Amino acid sequence: MTWVITAIVASTAFTATQQIKAGKRQAEMLMVQKREEELQAKAEELARREELNATLAANQLALATSGISGMTPESISLESARQVSSSESAIGLSSRLKSAQRERQAANAAATGRAQAGGTLLSGATSLAAYKAPSKPVV
Repeated sequence: MTWVITAIVASTAFTATQQIKAGKRQAEMLMVQKREEELQAKAEELARREELNATLAANQLALATSGISGMTPESISLESARQVSSSESAIGLSSRLKSAQRERQAANAAATGRAQAGGTLLSGATSLAAYKAPSKPVV
């Protein structure tokens, strides 16, 4: 009789603990994914800047050797820098939004694990309340 109650309590506690741990593990994995995405975004930004610098240098060399008049190399550089700045701002915003989304997902995963554990505890309490010990025969 008491072993049934012990089994219900132990099973409920074990399941609730595992649900909390699963939520924490999922949250940790999402935070690792967030950090990896941030590193990837930094690497991509560096590659874009290197490509831009090469393009700007080629443009300046071409202007210097061709003798084309009209826009000055400085005005071309300023316009290119303005466009690049706008593009980098949009890419940076997208990266920050993705990072914030991963943080929210991690928090939600941990909260879901806790909520599932709470539901398991309530279910276990219901099982205990519904358990009726066999009645002892009256002698």
